[in-house]
Amino acid sequence: MKAAVVRAFGEPLAIEDRPDPEPGPGQVRIRVEASGLCHTDIHAAHGDWPVKPNPPFVPGHEGVGLVERLGDGVTHLTVGQRVAVPWLGKACGRCEHCLSGWETLCERQINTGYACDGGYAEKMLAWADFAQPVPQGISAVEAAPLTCAGVTTYKALKVAGVRPAQLVAVSGVGGLGHLAVQYAKIAGARVAAIDVTDEKLELAAELGADIVIDARKHDVGETLKRYGGAHAALALAVDEQAFAAVNAGLRRGGKLVMVALPAHGTIEVPIFDTVLNGTSVIGSIVGTRQDLAEVFQLHVAGRTRVVYETRPLDSVNESIDAVLRGQVKARIVFDLGAGQ
Repeated sequence: MKAAVVRAFGEPLAIEDRPDPEPGPGQVRIRVEASGLCHTDIHAAHGDWPVKPNPPFVPGHEGVGLVERLGDGVTHLTVGQRVAVPWLGKACGRCEHCLSGWETLCERQINTGYACDGGYAEKMLAWADFAQPVPQGISAVEAAPLTCAGVTTYKALKVAGVRPAQLVAVSGVGGLGHLAVQYAKIAGARVAAIDVTDEKLELAAELGADIVIDARKHDVGETLKRYGGAHAALALAVDEQAFAAVNAGLRRGGKLVMVALPAHGTIEVPIFDTVLNGTSVIGSIVGTRQDLAEVFQLHVAGRTRVVYETRPLDSVNESIDAVLRGQVKARIVFDLGAGQ
């Protein structure tokens, strides 16, 4: 099989031929049809974060494909079934986090494309219990971005406790942000979309954003305050200054939900203002299996639109460069023979 492999941090990925992996007990082998390019994959390839993967490894945690072989003990999936393999490749199922509906906080979790090989390959392994069935009516290329970009922003809005008529600021309208705008509208919120490129601001308006803020021209905090301030702000832009800017636009009692992970990002949280205004700064990490099932259900119902472009896996290095230069409208999806 062909795979894109990180051999060393910061170096171009190598396209290699590898043997087909064999599933162990509780695993399945998947013939990958499509795999989305998430900024997390770039952080992984560059070794940006304190907890690093171990090269060589295959990135990718938006892999979607057809089950090709079942490992021992797998009875709930069938050969030929389309499944998605998210960031949460496996959790222990026994700790307090798993048992209380927060499996994404499990300290023994294994993350796809980070601690185990991911979807930048023609074939991959997955733990069957965490391979999410993709409903009929969703193509592989659309399911791929929903598997991370979709479920991550959907969960962030849940964490923020967004209610109808509230103002939600979406900072960064890209692969995650274009879906966040739609989920916020589904929740009945007013949406303020923030970005620094004309194309993404136009996309946000097209997808239903009520307010569009060009951070190149306007002070984000002051602009949000003119609309009463944000009840919730989703920080999706991989830029620590963008976090601080949107935090300044919260109303009293508002919540800054940190989602993006800049390599060495920190922000200053003013203690006096935070206490006086009763604001919150919270983190939100991807979503659970149930969250992803709900994301797929919304898409089948026609409530969301995935904006993407397909490219061959051989273009992985050029595609990463395009993301880093801000030249991608929303999501790149590597097409490995995806069916519609």
